[in-house]
Amino acid sequence: MSEPLIFYPPGCRRAVFIRRYKRFTVEAVLDGEVVGVHTNNTGSMLGLLRDGQDIFISPAQNPKRKLKWTLEAVMPFGEMVGVNTAIPNKMLEFAFEAGQLPETEGYTSLKREAKVGNSRLDGLFTDDSDKLPNLWVECKNVTLVEDDIACFPDAQTERGRKHLVELMELAAKGDRVALFFLVQRNDGHCFGPADFIDPEYAELFYKALKAGVECWSYEASLTERGIGIGRKLPLTNCR
Repeated sequence: MSEPLIFYPPGCRRAVFIRRYKRFTVEAVLDGEVVGVHTNNTGSMLGLLRDGQDIFISPAQNPKRKLKWTLEAVMPFGEMVGVNTAIPNKMLEFAFEAGQLPETEGYTSLKREAKVGNSRLDGLFTDDSDKLPNLWVECKNVTLVEDDIACFPDAQTERGRKHLVELMELAAKGDRVALFFLVQRNDGHCFGPADFIDPEYAELFYKALKAGVECWSYEASLTERGIGIGRKLPLTNCR
């Protein structure tokens, strides 16, 4: 179990999940009362939301926010599964600064939310000496495991397909490009695209690999203190 690089804020609690009733809201029982909890995860969270299970929530950092809690993790089978989709972007930065991303060796700077064309990608690594090519990275949160394979996405993702096309275009221009998949659970033995959910994404994913897009799939190490970065998962079903 690696030491956390990202720490949860003070005051986090366990609560009991009731339901997800809006895109960004779940209901839970905390200290005998029903409370609304914000979730930034717009995916399906397939297989993770079960009535009566424990969830892990953090207090809102903005005291004026309507929903006073944020969903950090769910525990459908007793182990933490991180569902906060802001974590992979943070982990990219924190792991880079801690020297725990060997793929970024030699790079000296990271720009978050870097503009490219008409959109933005999660990270742009550069080398102050200009000896290395620009390295563009898009981050994804992974919460789905099927048959011991960590899979992305857990729902149809037009946005994800768009990112794959953008990364292939950058690779064609000579830049380095990569997808950083942070698997926020510990029961996946390898990683692969979820062709049983979004076959078009899977097809584009394999095309992107052949076009030079790198795949960094790392397992997160979760405790109620925070999140570290663990082992790199191998790819499966590569064509």
